[in-house]
Amino acid sequence: MIYTITFNPALDYIVKMDKFELGHVNRTTREDVYAGGKGINVSIVLNNLSVENKALGFIAGFTGEEIERRVREFGCETDFVRLKNGMSRINVKMKADVESEINGGGPDISNEALEELYLKLNALKSGDILVLAGSIPKTLPVDIYERIMKKYGDRGVKFIVDTTGESLLKVLNYKPFLIKPNHHELAELFNVKINSQQEIVEYGKKLQEMGAENVLISMAGDGAILIKSNGEAIYSEVPKGVLKNSVGAGDSMVAGFIAGFIKEEKLEDGFIMGVATGSASAFSEGLATKDKVEELLAELK
Repeated sequence: MIYTITFNPALDYIVKMDKFELGHVNRTTREDVYAGGKGINVSIVLNNLSVENKALGFIAGFTGEEIERRVREFGCETDFVRLKNGMSRINVKMKADVESEINGGGPDISNEALEELYLKLNALKSGDILVLAGSIPKTLPVDIYERIMKKYGDRGVKFIVDTTGESLLKVLNYKPFLIKPNHHELAELFNVKINSQQEIVEYGKKLQEMGAENVLISMAGDGAILIKSNGEAIYSEVPKGVLKNSVGAGDSMVAGFIAGFIKEEKLEDGFIMGVATGSASAFSEGLATKDKVEELLAELK
């Protein structure tokens, strides 16, 4: 079974307007609402690719109920912890002559609620995949990823971690099956400027030396690199297309990697499927669909 965790899901309220004027009444030309959060995005794309999975995390209030409703509307199975107080956050994303975002803080998560999540994770068994993705809310322990990996690491679970900075570096001791920094995040991890694919591979291998099993590095329009557990690095260009939406492309790459890998447990299959799926979201208004992924996959192969 594949599980995703989104600690701080949101309703993403996306408004488009020709121009945003500070201090004035602004009229939108289009409005959209999505269930947001990196783990949720992974779950939705997996479901679009006909891969069974379960979305976990914390929700609260009427916004939490709407998040769950929208996720289930995509056909996803959910098992969220319902918090007694507060409300799940709303993120406002304004797309105009200048793009701006206002992100909510989210509800408080109690120790009791965290224990409830652990009870749900007790179902993890050998061969399962657990995706840990996104930021950690201020009311959770800053080492929550590490705690989960330590608690369930001896069960033969494959951990896929998509986070940044210290949060990523600290989980490497627990030997995640896959991590997915982009090339900018990779440079920030080592406080360097990266100028070539060779340097990307060099620093990606340093993350392997620190504990990561496989390292998937996305480079936006410049393609992607997978450094396999045996040290081999493979590169793929991205398909040709018009960028419409960068939100969720990285999460879609993770979902595509899982969908490709689980068929025959071949890393190369996961890599190419990941590149196609990430591109499918980038070239669409919403998240990747199966038809779009298959179209781009044919081009890559």
